[in-house]
Amino acid sequence: MFHRGNRELQRQFGSTTLADRLVEKNNRACFTESDKNFVEQLSFFFLATSSPDGKPDCSFKGGHLGFIRVPEPDCLMFPDYDGNGMFKSLGNIRANPNVGLLFIEMGNSPKRLRVNGTASVELESPLLSEFEGAQAIIQVTPTHIFPNCPRYIPDLENGKNSKYLPDDNSIPIEPAWKDNEFFKHVIPERKR
Repeated sequence: MFHRGNRELQRQFGSTTLADRLVEKNNRACFTESDKNFVEQLSFFFLATSSPDGKPDCSFKGGHLGFIRVPEPDCLMFPDYDGNGMFKSLGNIRANPNVGLLFIEMGNSPKRLRVNGTASVELESPLLSEFEGAQAIIQVTPTHIFPNCPRYIPDLENGKNSKYLPDDNSIPIEPAWKDNEFFKHVIPERKR
């Protein structure tokens, strides 16, 4: 889960034990029923891909509710629709199947889920007929599914920043998960 660059910063900020504990508690390779319900009720997500030599690309993927499907605990699928013809995401997947997906729900109850895995582009999938205008189906096999603290997600509907954003006028609010018995003894001191 972590490479040398991650570990160097974890040591510098005193968060190595916390990082390991978060992975122990939250990381998984299969979707839970809760994960499935969350992603299938969204109308968008962000997809990160990279070229064979590691040049990153991130794109917005959107569709009607239900365009993201989790048919099995180890499979996520979504349609690709007509775009600008550059095929940045799909071309990257063909050359380097490693992907990252970020699912976000904004509003009063923000939520965030990261999914890393490998993807394939299917141009002849029987699922194409289920999505009007779809030109391909992308299938993702997860390797890391990780719920992520949503504390900095804004409430766009009400035009409000996250209440957790640091400012000069108040003491930062800590998220509730930091009081969890499993984590609270390994939380490093906040660096300003």
